[in-house]
Amino acid sequence: MEIRQVEGFYIWRMNIRLDGKHALIGGGTQGIGFATAMEMARLGARITLLARDGEKLKQAAAALDASHGQQHGYVAVDMADTAALLKAINAHASAHGPVDILVNNTGGPPPGLAHEAAVDAFEQAFRLHLLAFQTMVLAVVPGMKEQRSGRIINVISTSVKVPLPNLGVSNTVRGAVAQWSKTLANELGPYNITVNNVLPGATATGRLKAIITNKANKTGGSEEAAAEEMLKEIPLRRFAEPEETAAAICFLAGPSGAYINGINFPVDGGRTGCL
Repeated sequence: MEIRQVEGFYIWRMNIRLDGKHALIGGGTQGIGFATAMEMARLGARITLLARDGEKLKQAAAALDASHGQQHGYVAVDMADTAALLKAINAHASAHGPVDILVNNTGGPPPGLAHEAAVDAFEQAFRLHLLAFQTMVLAVVPGMKEQRSGRIINVISTSVKVPLPNLGVSNTVRGAVAQWSKTLANELGPYNITVNNVLPGATATGRLKAIITNKANKTGGSEEAAAEEMLKEIPLRRFAEPEETAAAICFLAGPSGAYINGINFPVDGGRTGCL
């Protein structure tokens, strides 16, 4: 953020450029993850995409290169395999330099009621989210601490404020991630590392389509009717585009977000029924 003094007044000029930064983005081949990668690359960052599917990663990285005229990389690994994840991220950082911006993002657990969910469903969700995110932190935070600078942004859900119907496993694991994130913000703040959560509302991604389909199947109605019911809960009366959530992530990652730490940042069109 640029600060100037004009006629006795201090003027702050917003700056969200990410030139020279290395961003590691989970779920980077589609939805919010890919939209974030595209925007961060446009703002000057060097991107490393993370996902399971090597072919999709190759295509996504090529799209970044073509759009923004610079070389970007990727790491193909299953985030649920925490041992392989730690090894892969450590190897990539050794070869390509420390990570300045970590965007923890992965697909949410399937819909369903909490009291009907198998224990395995909770174990799998915790491994793919909390344990995978902690593994990423173990890999990148030493470099951030050495540089005394870093951004960690967790893409979770508005359910950390108000639990969402028929998303029992998701509500549970997202709440755990939110508390973990706040704890990290307190611990890492002295090293000039900020940790924040972005809480997407209903966003036009494959996950939203799955939720709408599940809702329609449970009610016996059409997917169009299920979508209309969901839209009635949103004051803006539309679903978010992935790029709108990406914009919030990029703001927190940039210089103008330097003093924002330990918050939940909803991007939900006003749907969440609390402040």
